[in-house]
Amino acid sequence: MLRTMDRKVSLIIMALAIFYLILSYRLPKLAFTKVDADVLPLGLGYLLLGLAVILFIQNKPETEEQKERRKIKKEDLNLLLVTLAALILYVFCLEFLGFVITTIVFLSLTMRMYGYMNWMRNIIVSFVFTFVLYLSFNYLLKIFLPQGILPF
Repeated sequence: MLRTMDRKVSLIIMALAIFYLILSYRLPKLAFTKVDADVLPLGLGYLLLGLAVILFIQNKPETEEQKERRKIKKEDLNLLLVTLAALILYVFCLEFLGFVITTIVFLSLTMRMYGYMNWMRNIIVSFVFTFVLYLSFNYLLKIFLPQGILPF
């Protein structure tokens, strides 16, 4: 039954989707709304569950090339672990330093870490992306992101 890696992974994804759906059903209901806050999480949970079921049913035999691609090089694993550590640090610094500063630093450093060596381009992309997101959330969607130490 669980001969292929796809089936093993699909069972893990199914368990995560069910856990996610349970948590989504526990979201508080809002009064006087046509579309409640749980619509998007429930839709994503059911989509994830459906895709995991499809992955389980497919049952394609694994080729040698797929087995070889599954092996992760030590350099790639180190890069993934450093990225995970950077994400955790990003989350902890977000409230104190604010969205703008934290995101600019995070994007600049991770782009550099992944091989984009032009510092000026990295900083410009980080600034533009961060400010477009910040302005979109704060002024268009009226969802206020952490301000941090900046006055705006």
